[in-house]
Amino acid sequence: MTLPPFCQLLPPPPELLPGTRVVQASFDPAQLHSEDFLHSGVPPVNGVAKRQAEHLAGRLCAREALHQLCGQRELPRRDSDGVPVWPVGTVGSISHGAGRAVALVARRADWRGLGIDLEQILSTERAARLAGEILTVTELERAAELTPSEFAKRVTLTFSLKESLFKGLYPLVRERFYFHDAELQAPDATGRASLKLLIDLHPDWPTGSTLPGYFVEFDGYLLSLVAIAN
Repeated sequence: MTLPPFCQLLPPPPELLPGTRVVQASFDPAQLHSEDFLHSGVPPVNGVAKRQAEHLAGRLCAREALHQLCGQRELPRRDSDGVPVWPVGTVGSISHGAGRAVALVARRADWRGLGIDLEQILSTERAARLAGEILTVTELERAAELTPSEFAKRVTLTFSLKESLFKGLYPLVRERFYFHDAELQAPDATGRASLKLLIDLHPDWPTGSTLPGYFVEFDGYLLSLVAIAN
Protein backbone atom coordinates (compact mmCIF):
# COMPACT_ATOMS: atom_id res chain seq x y z
CA MET A 1 0.00 0.00 0.00
CA THR A 2 1.39 3.42 -1.00
CA LEU A 3 0.97 5.99 1.77
CA PRO A 4 1.24 9.78 1.64
CA PRO A 5 4.63 11.06 2.84
CA PHE A 6 3.31 12.18 6.24
CA CYS A 7 2.63 8.55 7.24
CA GLN A 8 4.87 5.47 7.28
CA LEU A 9 3.94 1.88 8.09
CA LEU A 10 5.88 0.31 10.96
CA PRO A 11 6.49 -3.34 11.80
CA PRO A 12 3.45 -4.76 13.61
CA PRO A 13 3.47 -4.58 17.41
CA PRO A 14 3.63 -7.79 19.46
CA GLU A 15 0.53 -9.94 18.95
CA LEU A 16 -2.01 -9.73 21.74
CA LEU A 17 -4.87 -11.82 20.37
CA PRO A 18 -4.55 -14.68 17.84
CA GLY A 19 -6.69 -14.38 14.73
CA THR A 20 -6.61 -10.59 14.64
CA ARG A 21 -4.70 -8.26 12.32
CA VAL A 22 -2.90 -5.23 13.77
CA VAL A 23 -1.27 -2.51 11.67
CA GLN A 24 0.63 0.46 13.04
CA ALA A 25 2.16 3.55 11.46
CA SER A 26 4.08 6.65 12.44
CA PHE A 27 2.93 10.05 11.21
CA ASP A 28 4.04 13.68 11.20
CA PRO A 29 1.25 16.30 11.10
CA ALA A 30 3.72 18.89 9.79
CA GLN A 31 4.01 16.91 6.54
CA LEU A 32 0.27 16.48 6.02
CA HIS A 33 -1.22 18.14 2.91
CA SER A 34 -4.91 18.75 2.32
CA GLU A 35 -4.85 16.66 -0.86
CA ASP A 36 -3.64 13.62 1.09
CA PHE A 37 -7.26 12.82 2.00
CA LEU A 38 -8.37 12.98 -1.63
CA HIS A 39 -5.45 10.89 -2.89
CA SER A 40 -6.04 8.33 -0.14
CA GLY A 41 -9.79 8.09 -0.77
CA VAL A 42 -10.57 9.01 2.85
CA PRO A 43 -13.27 11.60 3.62
CA PRO A 44 -11.67 14.65 5.27
CA VAL A 45 -12.36 15.77 8.83
CA ASN A 46 -12.37 19.22 10.35
CA GLY A 47 -9.79 20.28 12.88
CA VAL A 48 -6.17 21.25 13.30
CA ALA A 49 -3.41 19.41 11.43
CA LYS A 50 -2.78 17.07 14.36
CA ARG A 51 -6.39 15.86 14.45
CA GLN A 52 -6.52 15.51 10.67
CA ALA A 53 -3.24 13.54 10.62
CA GLU A 54 -4.38 11.25 13.43
CA HIS A 55 -7.66 10.53 11.68
CA LEU A 56 -6.12 9.85 8.28
CA ALA A 57 -3.28 7.71 9.66
CA GLY A 58 -5.76 5.66 11.71
CA ARG A 59 -8.00 5.05 8.69
CA LEU A 60 -5.04 4.06 6.54
CA CYS A 61 -3.99 1.55 9.19
CA ALA A 62 -7.55 0.22 9.29
CA ARG A 63 -7.65 -0.15 5.51
CA GLU A 64 -4.42 -2.14 5.51
CA ALA A 65 -5.55 -4.31 8.43
CA LEU A 66 -8.82 -5.12 6.63
CA HIS A 67 -6.87 -5.97 3.50
CA GLN A 68 -4.72 -8.40 5.48
CA LEU A 69 -7.80 -9.93 7.10
CA CYS A 70 -10.15 -10.34 4.14
CA GLY A 71 -8.32 -9.20 1.00
CA GLN A 72 -10.36 -6.01 0.49
CA ARG A 73 -9.03 -2.48 0.95
CA GLU A 74 -12.13 -1.10 2.67
CA LEU A 75 -12.58 1.72 5.15
CA PRO A 76 -14.75 1.89 8.24
CA ARG A 77 -17.44 4.54 8.00
CA ARG A 78 -18.42 6.83 10.89
CA ASP A 79 -21.91 6.92 12.35
CA SER A 80 -23.61 10.02 13.80
CA ASP A 81 -21.88 9.31 17.12
CA GLY A 82 -18.45 9.26 15.49
CA VAL A 83 -18.14 5.52 16.11
CA PRO A 84 -16.41 3.52 13.34
CA VAL A 85 -18.81 1.27 11.40
CA TRP A 86 -16.82 -1.71 10.17
CA PRO A 87 -17.51 -3.60 6.94
CA VAL A 88 -20.00 -6.46 7.18
CA GLY A 89 -18.48 -9.48 8.85
CA THR A 90 -15.68 -7.58 10.58
CA VAL A 91 -15.08 -5.74 13.84
CA GLY A 92 -12.22 -3.52 14.86
CA SER A 93 -10.82 -0.55 16.70
CA ILE A 94 -8.47 2.38 16.01
CA SER A 95 -6.15 4.35 18.27
CA HIS A 96 -3.78 7.24 17.63
CA GLY A 97 -1.61 9.71 19.44
CA ALA A 98 1.99 10.69 20.17
CA GLY A 99 2.92 10.31 16.51
CA ARG A 100 1.58 6.79 16.03
CA ALA A 101 -1.63 5.19 14.83
CA VAL A 102 -2.77 1.60 15.17
CA ALA A 103 -5.76 -0.39 13.94
CA LEU A 104 -6.97 -3.83 14.99
CA VAL A 105 -9.48 -5.94 13.06
CA ALA A 106 -10.98 -9.41 13.32
CA ARG A 107 -13.91 -11.38 11.99
CA ARG A 108 -17.23 -10.68 13.70
CA ALA A 109 -17.83 -14.41 13.90
CA ASP A 110 -14.93 -14.52 16.37
CA TRP A 111 -15.56 -11.39 18.45
CA ARG A 112 -18.56 -9.24 19.36
CA GLY A 113 -16.48 -6.17 20.11
CA LEU A 114 -12.85 -5.03 20.22
CA GLY A 115 -11.16 -2.01 21.75
CA ILE A 116 -7.53 -1.03 21.32
CA ASP A 117 -5.48 1.83 22.76
CA LEU A 118 -1.89 2.97 22.28
CA GLU A 119 -0.24 5.29 24.80
CA GLN A 120 3.18 6.62 25.61
CA ILE A 121 4.20 5.77 29.17
CA LEU A 122 3.32 8.74 31.38
CA SER A 123 6.02 10.64 33.22
CA THR A 124 6.04 10.22 36.98
CA GLU A 125 4.92 13.83 37.42
CA ARG A 126 2.00 13.59 35.00
CA ALA A 127 0.92 10.22 36.40
CA ALA A 128 0.80 11.68 39.91
CA ARG A 129 -1.36 14.57 38.66
CA LEU A 130 -3.80 12.39 36.72
CA ALA A 131 -4.07 9.40 39.05
CA GLY A 132 -7.14 10.60 40.94
CA GLU A 133 -9.05 11.19 37.71
CA ILE A 134 -8.31 7.72 36.35
CA LEU A 135 -7.96 5.33 39.30
CA THR A 136 -10.73 4.43 41.72
CA VAL A 137 -10.08 4.61 45.46
CA THR A 138 -9.48 0.85 45.50
CA GLU A 139 -7.05 1.08 42.57
CA LEU A 140 -5.16 3.87 44.33
CA GLU A 141 -4.90 1.77 47.49
CA ARG A 142 -3.55 -1.20 45.52
CA ALA A 143 -0.92 1.01 43.89
CA ALA A 144 0.15 2.80 47.07
CA GLU A 145 3.32 0.73 47.59
CA LEU A 146 4.63 1.06 44.02
CA THR A 147 7.72 3.10 43.22
CA PRO A 148 7.11 6.35 41.29
CA SER A 149 8.12 4.73 37.97
CA GLU A 150 6.00 1.64 38.65
CA PHE A 151 3.11 3.90 39.66
CA ALA A 152 3.42 5.84 36.38
CA LYS A 153 3.21 2.59 34.42
CA ARG A 154 0.19 1.48 36.48
CA VAL A 155 -1.64 4.76 35.81
CA THR A 156 -0.80 4.48 32.10
CA LEU A 157 -1.99 0.87 32.02
CA THR A 158 -5.22 1.66 33.85
CA PHE A 159 -5.95 4.61 31.58
CA SER A 160 -5.20 2.60 28.44
CA LEU A 161 -7.25 -0.46 29.38
CA LYS A 162 -10.22 1.68 30.37
CA GLU A 163 -9.96 3.48 27.02
CA SER A 164 -9.93 0.09 25.29
CA LEU A 165 -12.92 -1.01 27.37
CA PHE A 166 -14.90 2.04 26.28
CA LYS A 167 -14.02 1.55 22.61
CA GLY A 168 -15.05 -2.09 22.75
CA LEU A 169 -18.25 -1.72 24.79
CA TYR A 170 -19.71 1.64 23.84
CA PRO A 171 -20.71 0.61 20.28
CA LEU A 172 -22.65 -2.27 21.84
CA VAL A 173 -24.34 -0.53 24.80
CA ARG A 174 -24.55 3.10 23.56
CA GLU A 175 -24.29 4.27 27.16
CA ARG A 176 -21.55 6.69 28.21
CA PHE A 177 -19.37 5.54 31.08
CA TYR A 178 -16.22 6.90 32.65
CA PHE A 179 -12.92 6.00 34.29
CA HIS A 180 -14.42 5.44 37.76
CA ASP A 181 -17.13 3.15 36.36
CA ALA A 182 -14.73 0.23 35.91
CA GLU A 183 -11.87 -1.20 37.96
CA LEU A 184 -8.66 -2.86 36.84
CA GLN A 185 -8.20 -6.34 38.29
CA ALA A 186 -4.90 -8.19 38.76
CA PRO A 187 -2.64 -7.18 35.87
CA ASP A 188 0.11 -9.78 35.63
CA ALA A 189 3.54 -10.27 34.12
CA THR A 190 2.13 -12.18 31.13
CA GLY A 191 0.21 -9.13 29.86
CA ARG A 192 -3.23 -10.19 31.02
CA ALA A 193 -5.73 -8.39 33.20
CA SER A 194 -9.46 -7.98 33.63
CA LEU A 195 -11.79 -5.04 34.14
CA LYS A 196 -14.76 -5.15 36.49
CA LEU A 197 -17.77 -2.95 35.80
CA LEU A 198 -18.95 -0.88 38.78
CA ILE A 199 -22.23 0.17 37.12
CA ASP A 200 -25.02 -1.50 35.15
CA LEU A 201 -24.47 -0.86 31.45
CA HIS A 202 -26.71 -3.45 29.77
CA PRO A 203 -28.51 -6.69 30.66
CA ASP A 204 -25.47 -8.51 29.27
CA TRP A 205 -23.05 -6.38 31.32
CA PRO A 206 -24.45 -5.60 34.77
CA THR A 207 -22.46 -4.38 37.77
CA GLY A 208 -19.73 -6.88 38.63
CA SER A 209 -19.24 -8.15 35.07
CA THR A 210 -15.61 -8.71 34.16
CA LEU A 211 -14.06 -8.41 30.72
CA PRO A 212 -10.61 -9.64 29.69
CA GLY A 213 -7.81 -7.25 28.84
CA TYR A 214 -4.40 -7.74 27.28
CA PHE A 215 -1.39 -5.43 27.17
CA VAL A 216 2.22 -5.17 26.06
CA GLU A 217 4.92 -2.53 26.45
CA PHE A 218 7.27 -1.82 23.55
CA ASP A 219 9.36 1.10 22.23
CA GLY A 220 8.24 3.33 25.11
CA TYR A 221 4.57 2.73 24.26
CA LEU A 222 1.91 0.67 25.95
CA LEU A 223 -0.61 -1.16 23.76
CA SER A 224 -3.79 -2.49 25.35
CA LEU A 225 -6.73 -4.50 24.08
CA VAL A 226 -10.14 -5.50 25.40
CA ALA A 227 -11.88 -8.33 23.55
CA ILE A 228 -15.59 -9.04 23.98
CA ALA A 229 -16.63 -12.57 23.13
CA ASN A 230 -19.79 -13.47 21.21
